[in-house]
Formats: sequence, structure tokens, C-alpha cells
Amino acid sequence: MTKPLHVLFFVLTTGVAAQTLNGVIDIHVHSDPDSVPRSIDAMDLARLAKSRGMRALVLKNHYESTASLAYVVRKEVPGIEIFGGIDLNRAVGGINPAAVERMTLVKGGWGRVVWMPTFDAENQVRYSKESRPFVPVSRSGKLLPGVSEVIALIAKHRLVLATGHSSAEEALLLVREARRQGVDRIVVTHAMLAPVLMTVPQMREAAGLGAYIEFVYNALIGPNKSFDMPDYAKAIRAVGVGSSILSSDLGQAGNPLHPDGLAAFFAGLKEQGFTDEEIGRMSKVNPAKLLGL
Repeated sequence: MTKPLHVLFFVLTTGVAAQTLNGVIDIHVHSDPDSVPRSIDAMDLARLAKSRGMRALVLKNHYESTASLAYVVRKEVPGIEIFGGIDLNRAVGGINPAAVERMTLVKGGWGRVVWMPTFDAENQVRYSKESRPFVPVSRSGKLLPGVSEVIALIAKHRLVLATGHSSAEEALLLVREARRQGVDRIVVTHAMLAPVLMTVPQMREAAGLGAYIEFVYNALIGPNKSFDMPDYAKAIRAVGVGSSILSSDLGQAGNPLHPDGLAAFFAGLKEQGFTDEEIGRMSKVNPAKLLGL
């Protein structure tokens, strides 16, 4: 019988993973339970990641807060740090300061990241040429008042601002406003990937303002493949290792499991001339700083 893709991938990469994942932090983790198909649940993933020596995971759900899930997974799988967050799509009321405030009150305080809208973002809906309600973050080149209110809460509670599926121009608006309000934990969500589509100069500008630029393995494989490894290597060199974060953005049914994808990601970057120290900076040191560890 043919083995599933993620099983074959595990067989091919187990040796690499064992050597390279000690201390790694994945800030972009999709898992069950979810309302869309996922390859593994959060509990089993935490056990797997811990067995590979990973330090931390950030659980992401497009439609509900994962702060409670992070608490439960930490309790059941000690020895690995688990964080959650909230994605400001329509299911949580869109740009909803009350939802962000409530997340910060969840027991444990493990809700750490606030993503601006992703699949319900105006930029995403327009890019996908869909006719459905969306969540805007700006109008006429200016952030909406509710967005600034959410950013104030991020600053107050020392959370992470992630720009979601906002356009490149909106992401820069978000970074500037966050910096103005004193937020120093900012990441531009998969900056090169559609529908964000940041150019290298825009990524450099965001990095210059203190934001980390996220590069995800999901964009190199499967149905979401948008780039080849040399494209990423060139962009990372232009942005700078000190301003880049490597994450998986995995969990989709049929894709490799997160540790396997990260192992392949790192191996591919090594083939492009990146050193173990540089890969460690982007997968361990920078995400730890982002999360305040």
C-alpha cells in the first residue's frame, strides 16, 4: 500500500531533523482541532516536536483564538513551550478589540500573537476575486480607528503584531503605527507570498522599522508552491538574517508534518550557502525575541 506523503517525508528527513531541530521555534503552526482539514492535532504535534528537540510552537487558527488550546497542550505535553493567538477574521468579529482583550485574560496567558485578518482580509478577498464580506484594515491609505485601538492593546499587553494577509502597503502602515505606539514585537506574515506580495525594497523597509520578515516553507511545496529555494535565499540575503524568521505554515492535509518540513527547509537553505549559525538565528534566536522568550 502506498504510504501517505507525510509518512514518506518523515522517512526521508528523520536523520536531518534529529540533527537540526534542537531549540527551533515554529511561529506558524496549523493543527486540529480546526474547521478545515488538518494533518495532525495540536497534542500529537507537540509530542512530535518535543521528540525532535524543538523549543516552541505557536498554534494558529484562522477562525478562533488558540489561547485556551495552548494552555491545554502545555498541561498535557510538558517540556515544550506552546503559544496561541487570535486571528481577526469575521468569526471573532473582525477588528475586534474586545476579542483581543478577552484573549489576554485566558488562563495561563499563553495567547501571544494577534494576526490581522487573513482569509477574510479585504486584500485577500479582492485578490481571490471573491464576492463576499471582508474585514478592512485601512481606507484611503490610512488605518481604521479600530486597528489603531487593537495595536494599542498589543502594546499594552506586550503581544506580537502579525500583519496577516494585508497588502504590502497596508503591512507597512501597520508596522509604522505599531512602532509609533511602542510595539517592538512585529512580524510581516509570509511577506513574499500572495496576497501580500511584498517586494524586496518593501521588506527591507519593514525590517528597517524593526519588523521581522517571515519566510514559510509552505510556499515552496504542494498546491501553494510560489517560489523556489533560490528565490528565498536571494530575498533573505537582501533583508538580512537578523531580520528574518523561518517557519513552516504547515498543517494542511497532504503536506509534510511541521518538523519534517522545517528540516527540509533548513537543508535547502544550507544548499544555498546558509550556515548552521545563520539558520539558527532565523529559526531559534529571532523567533524567541519575537515571542519575548
